[in-house]
Amino acid sequence: MRLTCLALILASGPALAAPCGGEFNDFLTTIAAEARAEGMPEGAIDAFLSGARIDPAVLKADRSQSVFRKSFLDFSQSLISKTRIQTGAAMSDRHDSTFDRALADHGVSRGILLAFWAFETDFGAVQGDFNTRNALLTLAQDCRRPELFQPQVLAGIALTAAGGMDPATTTGAWAGEIGMVQMLPKDILERAVDGDGDGEVSLKTSAPDALMSGAAMLRHHGWRAGEPWLTEVILPVGLDWTLTGLETARPVADWQAMGITARNGDLDPGLTASVLLPQGRKGPAFLAYPNYKVLFEWNKSFIYVTTAAYFATRLEGAKPYAAGNPDPALSGDQMMALQEKLAALGHDVGQIDGILGAATRAAVQKEQARLGLAADAWPTQELLDAL
Repeated sequence: MRLTCLALILASGPALAAPCGGEFNDFLTTIAAEARAEGMPEGAIDAFLSGARIDPAVLKADRSQSVFRKSFLDFSQSLISKTRIQTGAAMSDRHDSTFDRALADHGVSRGILLAFWAFETDFGAVQGDFNTRNALLTLAQDCRRPELFQPQVLAGIALTAAGGMDPATTTGAWAGEIGMVQMLPKDILERAVDGDGDGEVSLKTSAPDALMSGAAMLRHHGWRAGEPWLTEVILPVGLDWTLTGLETARPVADWQAMGITARNGDLDPGLTASVLLPQGRKGPAFLAYPNYKVLFEWNKSFIYVTTAAYFATRLEGAKPYAAGNPDPALSGDQMMALQEKLAALGHDVGQIDGILGAATRAAVQKEQARLGLAADAWPTQELLDAL
């Protein structure tokens, strides 16, 4: 994939034009018309859409993300192992110069890149076998998230024109991401980097290309060089729990004045941060800095991002978290029942899916405060009963 071609083919984000649902062939006709209006080459349009089909396995994967219903402790312990930490250390040594350049050029620490490289593809070993073209078109035609995937379809056509993908053979994750760190076509077009200096970008086969591209993407989304992203902390007895959560950010000096201390190392009083309690006041506690929120541009899942951010600290020498003894997690059915109750009370919890995401956490905390419970955003049987 030639970098000069990328610059020439780069497409601006289109207006959402193709209606979701309906007949797939009609959808393809509308996409083709939109691509022509964007100035895409006719040959690339034909190559991308010819032979396209809906992939039922993609829709099944999109509907059944049960792994994100796990608690932070369960999820992190299932993804982080001694072997994975050792492999991360070996990869850090093997690509030491690339990580140094990622830090120098983009300000992104190696721990973050290693964590996403590990979780996305197990350091490049498992990149997915879904046909990328079909995955993008399936999700773009589906009515759950067309606003996200229709622009990615047009970017896929542009990537085809640039020689960056073969619609018939390019494979990746079920959601259309490609390569070792799993980037969507629009991100590849706009921020791919030739990390190994061979004049091409090969995100599937070149670790330097993939890592430098991931670093460039994070910098674009606001990563702040030289700043932390997550620090484990010890909380004082009697902290006002309504101040915790990602919706409240304060100077670290204010948190220190309240008695919050780092479990290991020091805190930077010059930064702002939020107190993050993935499993409530009885579980692990962290200060989440502005860089933590940038990670949601890579993955929208709260539990995934928090685990990746924590794993990145481990890869850079932090000790294992203090697990504590949090209250038992609600079951999937209980979480859905809770979300239904919260929605009935006027809270925006997004889709009723049994996943404890950021919106549900915020609603839980508000109801806990209203009901006189400890407002730490961790849903319990006590809260469900009270509602």
